[in-house]
Amino acid sequence: MKEHENLESEQQFLSDNINSEEELISLEQINKNYLYQFIKRVTDVIGSFLGSLILLPIFFIIAIFIKLEDPKGPVLFVQTRIGKNGKKFKIFKFRSMSTDAEIKLLDLIQLNEVEGAMFKIKEDPRVTRVGKFIRKTSLDELPQLWNVLKGDMSLVGPRPPLEKEVDIYSTYEKQRLLIKPGCTGPWQVSGRNNISFEEMVQIDLDYINTRNILMDVKIILKTVLIMIKPNGAY
Repeated sequence: MKEHENLESEQQFLSDNINSEEELISLEQINKNYLYQFIKRVTDVIGSFLGSLILLPIFFIIAIFIKLEDPKGPVLFVQTRIGKNGKKFKIFKFRSMSTDAEIKLLDLIQLNEVEGAMFKIKEDPRVTRVGKFIRKTSLDELPQLWNVLKGDMSLVGPRPPLEKEVDIYSTYEKQRLLIKPGCTGPWQVSGRNNISFEEMVQIDLDYINTRNILMDVKIILKTVLIMIKPNGAY
């Protein structure tokens, strides 16, 4: 019954957002491997739970450094993102920017170094000293393990976009939203900020079409290596 409801939800999302003349991902392809989806969810729950326990001391250390640098600001940054089938959810990250980052964004839009529906600049003045380190090593993403436990995200999947980014997505790009977003994914281990938005979309869609447990394990292992030796994150 749940699989049927999920399929209906995905079909509705496609009919509402995807033009049939665009190159489409097959829903049958996405939903055909129930064993993979079951194993993936079990892995998400176990992995995020154990990961949260093991990394708890690191959580505390990061929180302390964030507070030492900016005692008045919050430790966590909470933001609305768009998940599977366009569903909104609150994502958790360690705060890596100044508390007035959203206000300052208006003055920095013209400096965007990434084409397409994303905003990135290498020397972002809003990023704190602690923030530079945790962003470069991807440690700022660790609280998203709670999002995985809640079921809003998966350990592996496309990057969860902002609502304003989705608002300017093409029908082709909206296919990224056919599966749960991930804490890490093929984009993060394929050059990250060194690749264009269009390349990121294609990488994500290729992943959606070919994903399997072995691929997910490889992405997770590559992510661990990137946390030790960063690959262009900023």
